[in-house]
Amino acid sequence: MLETSNNDELPAIPAKRYFAIGEVSDLCYVKPHVLRYWEQEFPQLKPVKRRGNRRYYQRQDVILIRQIRSLLYQQGYTIGGARQKLSGEGAKEDLIQSQQVIRQVRFELEDILVMLKR
Repeated sequence: MLETSNNDELPAIPAKRYFAIGEVSDLCYVKPHVLRYWEQEFPQLKPVKRRGNRRYYQRQDVILIRQIRSLLYQQGYTIGGARQKLSGEGAKEDLIQSQQVIRQVRFELEDILVMLKR
């Protein structure tokens, strides 16, 4: 689901169990206040909270944050659109759109084949 081509510029995720909000901010190039806001907007993003409400993110949280970042900043989704995409509601629309593109390409290739046979 995460498109690695969009995240080539991001640093590798270290082999750690938990990450503080500052570490995640550095790994994903997103400011801490944005991460806290995304927690409110994306129900999938639930970091563990310990001592004094400090957030500790796990590896899957970092991957999810990178995916959200890609959807919002690189693919141009709105918060609501990204939320739908992550919850799977946008998957059906994507499938229909992909099928339409495949049909169009197929018709164009068939036309080219007819022209080449002449």
